[in-house]
Amino acid sequence: MVLNSVTVYCIIVNRARKNGYNLCIPVVYSCPGIFCFVFSSVHRIKALQMKTESCKIQVMSIVETKNLKFEYIRRDDEGNVEGITTAIDDVSLEIKQGDFIAILGHNGSGKSTLAKHINAILYPTEGTVWVDGMNTTDEAHLWDIRQEAGMVFQNPDNQIIASVVEEDVGFGPENIGVPTDEIWQRVEESLKSVGMLQYRHHSPNKLSGGQKQRVAIAGVMAMEPKCIVLDEPTAMLDPNGRKEVLHAAHELNRKKGVTILLITHYMEEVVDADYVYVMDKGHVVMQGTPREIFSQVGTLKEHRLDVPQITLLADLLRQSGLDIPLGVLTREELVDAIMKIAG
Repeated sequence: MVLNSVTVYCIIVNRARKNGYNLCIPVVYSCPGIFCFVFSSVHRIKALQMKTESCKIQVMSIVETKNLKFEYIRRDDEGNVEGITTAIDDVSLEIKQGDFIAILGHNGSGKSTLAKHINAILYPTEGTVWVDGMNTTDEAHLWDIRQEAGMVFQNPDNQIIASVVEEDVGFGPENIGVPTDEIWQRVEESLKSVGMLQYRHHSPNKLSGGQKQRVAIAGVMAMEPKCIVLDEPTAMLDPNGRKEVLHAAHELNRKKGVTILLITHYMEEVVDADYVYVMDKGHVVMQGTPREIFSQVGTLKEHRLDVPQITLLADLLRQSGLDIPLGVLTREELVDAIMKIAG
């Protein structure tokens, strides 16, 4: 059977069982002569499709917020309202499956509050949050949402629970029914990716703060969710540790297609992101690619944010009269620009 000029909309259906697989289709195929079914186990995707010469794939959203508002309510000892603080105010954004997204903001900008909505730790005061097509306020999907969107907190002590490192990393996969052999394989790969493999038999209580954070990140990586929210994961790490963790996150994004949402205030960490949101006082005030964002040095400073040192140097050289392009992100780009001027 040949289908001509057919647009097959494959809608994500969670936990629908068929022949031992979850029906889980995170893309839309739009092309002539194609008929495609994608069946996914918890962590692996198998696809059967008829080849076609012209086929466009539109990736569907893994996370979406619409007019999201959240208020922290302060009450006295008798339960009376003393004050209301609006942490997020009318935030609408859309994150595609497989993207590496960075959210920047000064302390108190609302970025961590937003992150906790994606994992359904907090619920909207107003508006809606969808994760993989599921409304986070729907309690029937709470377990599914937290399985699809893993989260790494800033303080690793909030999520390390086992007395041995490798047991802590393997705790999550064990609870979702991953076979034992695969659990230990994931534990080894995850610990290796964050430079903690040699500590697999150690007690987390004897590790430094930075080492604990790496173990916490490895625990979420071992779960292999569709989306991982990293809430300032490198805040307790030294520069080398930050590089290792970011490299591991990028590798997970590139090789396994896991969506990464990085919450940070380190400008250098977002240079390789696909897209950047800048928050201030509960609002999304800027959005675009890293190059587009860092081309607006003055606007970033208005929102109490710096730019990477290379970008700042390039901006100062441009202000001094040199023909340096906007949005220089790396040392190599700046060297190339100067060499062109020098002839």
